[in-house]
Amino acid sequence: QQQLEESGGGLVQPGGSLRLSCAASGFTFTKFAMSWYRQAPGKDRELVALISASGETIKYGEAVKGRFTIARDNANNAVYLQMNSLNTDDSAIYYCRADWAYTIWGQGTQVTVSS
Repeated sequence: QQQLEESGGGLVQPGGSLRLSCAASGFTFTKFAMSWYRQAPGKDRELVALISASGETIKYGEAVKGRFTIARDNANNAVYLQMNSLNTDDSAIYYCRADWAYTIWGQGTQVTVSS
């Protein structure tokens, strides 16, 4: 079964940090570009960060540039999102996504930034 399982979400104060993890299973991880998306209540799902299959190409959404870092570990079939300087606008459900000839989505993990 092809799966993506996110973890690491939670409640954090403004200015704080979180590290999200996404564990992949059931498919050839190294063929897939990996990305993080997020969706806040009442808003469209938006791209947060993307990393190519080789890791050579990385892109960030404008709202997170300079604060978030995406990385992948092909040996362990995982992708990570380090989130620093969090603010309330970063509160959302964060989804992991894999893209190749088809797309796989994870179930999401909630991130809440609040004092």
